[in-house]
Amino acid sequence: MRQRVEEYISKLQDDIVAALENLDPNAPKFKRDSWLRAQGGRGLSCVFAAPVPPPGVAPQETVLEKGGVNISVVHGMLPPPAIKQMRADHSSIPDIQSSVPFFAAGISLVIHPRNPHAPTVHANYRYFEITEQPTEEEQAAGKPGKLIAWWFGGGSDLTPSYLYEEDAQHFHRTIKNACDPHGAAVYPTFKKWCDEYFFIPHRGEARGIGGIFFDDLCEEPHKRFGADDARPKTPEEIFAFVKAAGDAFVPSYVPILERRIRTPSDEHERRWQLLRRGRYVEFNLVYDRGTKFGLMTPGARIESILMSLPETARWEYMSELGTDPETREGKLVEVLKTAREWV
Repeated sequence: MRQRVEEYISKLQDDIVAALENLDPNAPKFKRDSWLRAQGGRGLSCVFAAPVPPPGVAPQETVLEKGGVNISVVHGMLPPPAIKQMRADHSSIPDIQSSVPFFAAGISLVIHPRNPHAPTVHANYRYFEITEQPTEEEQAAGKPGKLIAWWFGGGSDLTPSYLYEEDAQHFHRTIKNACDPHGAAVYPTFKKWCDEYFFIPHRGEARGIGGIFFDDLCEEPHKRFGADDARPKTPEEIFAFVKAAGDAFVPSYVPILERRIRTPSDEHERRWQLLRRGRYVEFNLVYDRGTKFGLMTPGARIESILMSLPETARWEYMSELGTDPETREGKLVEVLKTAREWV
């Protein structure tokens, strides 16, 4: 499974970066940054950032303001504090008091478009293993130790500054169509989980309009599913579902981007976009489990972990924007406070 996941996320990264580069052929290409982890493993960060112009020169107008499509394939020893944190969310992990070998492979992306009418998007698909220390025979053969626990996790979610219902419906419908062949319970279960996970408690609102989110998906009984719910259970079934969800990213998002990137906008809408990005930063730094786990992992690549943050954001004291329910900003806030069914 390790090699198959690595091959899949590498191809998916290539496909997503190519689709985004084709959307804006005059923009700079994504920067490809290969890296090695001293404790074991490698990664490839594909990052977009418009070049900073010299003083007095107008910046180049690009579809994207900032974006990253990163993969990592890492292994090493998982320390007890990280195990303790993970056990709260992964029921398949036994109570382990010492460091154990781990393997993790995943793709993580965040795209922040320049136009306030084009939504930010996030997606992440990952595979994780914890094993026993390999025996001398296993070590000599280059094999990992006995498997203790494994699971898949991930999802994709949309964060608009201005609500276009047809965009929300397209995004959710495309994801639902990818989920449905893998069990009738998959989309509604993971959609609800996404609405709950990407919620900012101190603001009383969601980060965006959702999508799907899942974790700890393995052969063991899952707390989010009933015993008779139709869902993928075997490694082969779960991997097939993860590939279907990953392959749905480009058709779920790029058509929305194509529709919105040339929408006229003004300084008022830019101001609102930057305020919404401030909420994005708040969630990622205060609540996101992936960010917390990454920062706790020895040898973590901080630049890649914080790639999700926008290039610019804004905070205002007691801002009036979004408080009037009759405005477009207020209509978005209403949706963020009460999750909706889009399909």
